[in-house]
Parts: sequence; C-alpha cells; structure tokens
Amino acid sequence: MMYSLRIAFAMIVLNCSFLSAQTKPENALYLKQNPPGLIPTVFSPGLVSSKEHYEYGSVFSKDGKEFYYGVIINEKPQIRCIKFKDNAWTKPETVIGSDKFEYNDPFLSPDGKRLYFISDRAADGRGEKKDFDIWYIERNKEGWSDVPVNAGKGINTAKNEYYMSFTNDGTMYFSSNGGTDLSTEKNYDIRSSKYVKGVFGASQKLPNSVNSQHYEADVFVSPDEQYIIFCAERPDGLGEGDLYISFKSKTGEWQKAKNMGKAINSGAYEFCPFVTADKKYLFFSRSGDIFWVKASVIEKLR
Repeated sequence: MMYSLRIAFAMIVLNCSFLSAQTKPENALYLKQNPPGLIPTVFSPGLVSSKEHYEYGSVFSKDGKEFYYGVIINEKPQIRCIKFKDNAWTKPETVIGSDKFEYNDPFLSPDGKRLYFISDRAADGRGEKKDFDIWYIERNKEGWSDVPVNAGKGINTAKNEYYMSFTNDGTMYFSSNGGTDLSTEKNYDIRSSKYVKGVFGASQKLPNSVNSQHYEADVFVSPDEQYIIFCAERPDGLGEGDLYISFKSKTGEWQKAKNMGKAINSGAYEFCPFVTADKKYLFFSRSGDIFWVKASVIEKLR
C-alpha cells in the first residue's frame, strides 16, 4: 500500500514539473543564454547576432516566449521572430519582409495583440515607397495579419517617424522629424501620443530637457513612465551615437537627460534600447549586433 502511494506521489510531482516547464520556462529564458553582468555582451552570438547579417532593434514579449528583432537581408531590413514552443526555441522565422520596402524597429503593444514597426511601404503596399511611418499588424489564430495598418495621423506625418515604445496605458513614445523643412533633415525629436478609444491623439513634443537641436530618436519609455532611454547624436557624446537617459521628477517633469556613460556607450553607435518586462536586462544595438547588460546600470544613473 505504501509503495503504491509513493509511486502515485512521484507521478504527481513529475507531472507538475512537466507542466511547470511547459508554462514557466525559467531554465530556458532568453534563448538559454548565459546572463550578462554590468559589462554589455553580445546577445545570442551565431543565432541572433551573426557575422553574416546586420541585426538591430529587439524586443521580448512580456512572458519571455517570443523574441522579435530586425535584420538586413539583401540590403532590405525585415523583422524576424524566435519562439519558445514545445519546450524549445525555434529557428528564426521572418514575420514581415519585402524585396521592395523596409520593415524594422519591432515593438509589441502592451497587451501583446499588435506588433508595431516602421516601414517606408506605400499605402497600398504596391506603389512607390514613401517616408517612414509607424504601422502595425494584429495577432490572430494563425499568427499575424497579412496587411499592415497605418498607426494614424496623430502619429505619422509627411516626413519620418522612428522606433516606438509604450506605457502601461498605451501611450506611445516615438521620434519624428515632422517639424523640419525636409524629410532628410536629422533634427529628430521625441514625442508622445495618448491612446484614447482606439485612436492615437495628436502627439506632443517632449521638453528641451530631453530634446535639442540635434538628433534624438529610438526612445524606450518604462511602462510606468518614470524614465526614458533614447539615442542621441550630440557634440558631447562618446561616439557616433550614444544612449541617454531622463528620469521623471517627483512632480512629474522630465529631468535633464544625461549620457549613460562608458558603462554603455563606446566610440561606435548605440541605439534601439529596450528593457525586459522583468526589469532584469537592458538590450540595445551596436555595430550590427544586439547587446544586453544588467538593467541595474539604470538605477546607478538616477
């Protein structure tokens, strides 16, 4: 009798362990990569960060089971995805790409039901390419919808919009050179737009504590809207482009942005920041590779 009970108990434990592995892949998070320390390291060399292609701009889903990133193939950026499925990580698969238009800067909506990105695609997907707008596709039973939807006039202008991220309430932060005379001008500014009743409202430019006469783009906003990290090309930078950070004050104002320093920035170009939902890691791009580092570097700058 006791032997039978032991067998039954063992089976229950094994079943629970199996289900736990299926639903909570803690031992397989982050593509089974060894976690970084306070020095940025290349993420998933050989699979994501390869020597054959230029990879940049990445985001994990909140549950950590989907990883999206941009990669340039035949001189055209496309968006790829790696999924944790059947207790293993899949090979990279193209979510959206084209031999005519560019698709990059992927980012998931707060509820994970939309995949946002930027593209120079024509409105009908067939005509001549235009300026870069922010678009999205929607999740369905088969995966993602086939036809991208423009994010709307509250966001997009007749010039360029780059890289977006979201607060918990759906407010979008992004960059645009819509306030310049020419679409080729590099004076991009960071803006935000409230999401109300299914529509993004007219965007607002962030204050001069964040924006300047130089290039500011690729903004990541923390979901609680307490800090932003962005790429800027400024005379006081350490390299071609650096990551800067601005914290909100106790009264809700954006404080003067500061360079994130040599712990993050180099003589190269740092861009496309993203902090994981568990707040453990900061991802960013540099020289055709995706890097990650402990997110505790953020608090050291507060």
